[in-house]
Amino acid sequence: MVTTRIRQRSACTALALTALGAALLATAPAALAATVIEVPSASSTAVAVDYSCDPDAGVTAIQVLVGDPNADHPSAQGTPVTPTCDGGRHRASIALSAAVGGGPLSSGQTVQVRAGLLDENQMVIKGTARVLALE
Repeated sequence: MVTTRIRQRSACTALALTALGAALLATAPAALAATVIEVPSASSTAVAVDYSCDPDAGVTAIQVLVGDPNADHPSAQGTPVTPTCDGGRHRASIALSAAVGGGPLSSGQTVQVRAGLLDENQMVIKGTARVLALE
């Protein structure tokens, strides 16, 4: 009798855990549509930015800064771009212009690229930094 109850309880526990796992998998697409930003490449005139954001993420702009990895200020900055926040993955090409006090950028130069998804107050919601050689 006791053995039967233990088996029934184990079966109920297993069923409950299976239902919980199925519920988590059903809601996974919403979690996977998180705010993401990556920098796959950059040249002396533009930076490619891959990103995704939901409409309710509060993202209003994409901004980039480029410069020597050891410098205390950027050599160039990107013209802010308005993103498409629909949960899908997008690529933006952000044109660069010389920053105040920044030096020229050249092909092959090793730089640090900082990219961010900003809110209406210019606060970074999600950001990334990558050191790479300019194309």
